[in-house]
Amino acid sequence: MGIAEPAQPVVVDRADGAGGELVLRRAGADYEIISNGVFLMDTRNGESERLLVRTAIDGLDAPVRLLIGGLGVGFSLAEALTLPAVDHVTVVEREPAVIAWHGTALAPWSGGALTDPRVTVRNADLLDVVADPAAGRFDALCLDIDNGPDWTVTPGNARLYAPTGLDLLARMLTPRGVLAVWSAGAAPAFESLLRDRFARVEARAVPVPRGEPDVVYLAARPAHAR
Repeated sequence: MGIAEPAQPVVVDRADGAGGELVLRRAGADYEIISNGVFLMDTRNGESERLLVRTAIDGLDAPVRLLIGGLGVGFSLAEALTLPAVDHVTVVEREPAVIAWHGTALAPWSGGALTDPRVTVRNADLLDVVADPAAGRFDALCLDIDNGPDWTVTPGNARLYAPTGLDLLARMLTPRGVLAVWSAGAAPAFESLLRDRFARVEARAVPVPRGEPDVVYLAARPAHAR
């Protein structure tokens, strides 16, 4: 008996987004999000996205205010709501289509989290939120809006990982706050920028089925105000 070929992805929906065309595809039992022809994420694993949140919250006493940059397929948000210390989660997602898909195809992966009273979903660009002094301060900032600091979805997002963006992110943290950034691979130059600005920096590798490990960067205790 021959080995069955993997199911070919089927387009479920297309949308014009802030960063170009977004496509939701179904591949067997899973879904994929494609931006301008570039694969962003899927529902197959989620281990590193969950780790992003767990490690950011680890050691923080309740109540914790958390900001998640990027809703994606919902792994990070769903994980956050399982953690007893988390009091409130603000999710910033710039693409209306991604938010809408969590009312349909992606609902099983976010587990109804978007209607949880502990959750606020902001349809906004994270760059605008970070630059807004009225955005407030958070005990943890979890960024998962790109494939990493070296592989941004749109060129403008590179500002988040540059010195000015990191300074703005540091100002959004409470004194005990933690910045966590997901990356699809090691980003040595970004890690160096973090070490210049934070007294505690850690890079945690997360093995994946194929290719180099994902990396979660953690940074705490801004070294100096700017």
